[in-house]
Amino acid sequence: MEPVKPPSGLIAGDDGRLRCWWGAEPAIYRAYHDEEWGRPVTADFRLFEKICLEGFQSGLSWLTVLKKREAFRAAFVGFDFHKVSSFGDDDVERLLGDAGIIRHRGKIVSTIHNARLAVALAAEEGSLAAFFWRFVPSPSERPETIDRDSMASMAKTPASEMLSKELKKRGWTYVGPTTCYAFMQAMGLVNDHLEGCHVRPLVGVLPS
Repeated sequence: MEPVKPPSGLIAGDDGRLRCWWGAEPAIYRAYHDEEWGRPVTADFRLFEKICLEGFQSGLSWLTVLKKREAFRAAFVGFDFHKVSSFGDDDVERLLGDAGIIRHRGKIVSTIHNARLAVALAAEEGSLAAFFWRFVPSPSERPETIDRDSMASMAKTPASEMLSKELKKRGWTYVGPTTCYAFMQAMGLVNDHLEGCHVRPLVGVLPS
């Protein structure tokens, strides 16, 4: 008897669990898929970290960034935007010399610039979380079934376009609608684990 093939877009791991196709290997990706991606996040430093790292990912793979995440955290003082907002030209040069991170001047400068805007945004809204969680899409904006085909068609959504537009209006950079959608997926504003993935039932948006 031939082994039963998992549904499209899912991979059966050696532990017998079904996962989204991208989250099975290597081990660092599996841990990220199982323990982080899509879990609702309300901690401001983590939200700021992710929106910045999504900017650094632009043109690269998330795996590349994930492998460097601890170095990024050390370089940007845990993504404490209050501290990063005080970085100056000397810090930019220091970061450009840090082989542990992605040494892209524009993205480094953008992170510092966005940190200053994050300080103002958190003061205005009470927290970054209060701002970002306003952009959870309504159920009518979401496909009835999350499968590989629907995921492939959602590089951006109306909600991510609205978030991108609002951030850009406030002066943020490296926050296009595709970057914002990846941020929303990772931080749990939407649950894009595929139907049948063992993590999907464990993930949900915050209660209203």
